[in-house]
Amino acid sequence: WQTGLMDCCTDCSVCCCGMFCFPCLACQVAGDMNECCLCGSSVAMRTLYRTKYNIPGSLCTDCCITTWCLMCSVCQIKRDINRRRDLGIF
Repeated sequence: WQTGLMDCCTDCSVCCCGMFCFPCLACQVAGDMNECCLCGSSVAMRTLYRTKYNIPGSLCTDCCITTWCLMCSVCQIKRDINRRRDLGIF
């Protein structure tokens, strides 16, 4: 990951969107990945993204993170998408 799970201050707009309109952020992530809006906050979405970009981790950690820190997980994915987009690799 290009930012840590709790690095919300690295992109305050993503953090605020996650805090005040979480469904909107989850749909943005799903849309960025050409998936159904309902998938944006799922374990499968996190695992798909992580494996697509060879990010270290496991299905077990993906499951734990999305279970106990869902908002942070979706924010982390969106920050990573934004950074990769800026670098031209998304």
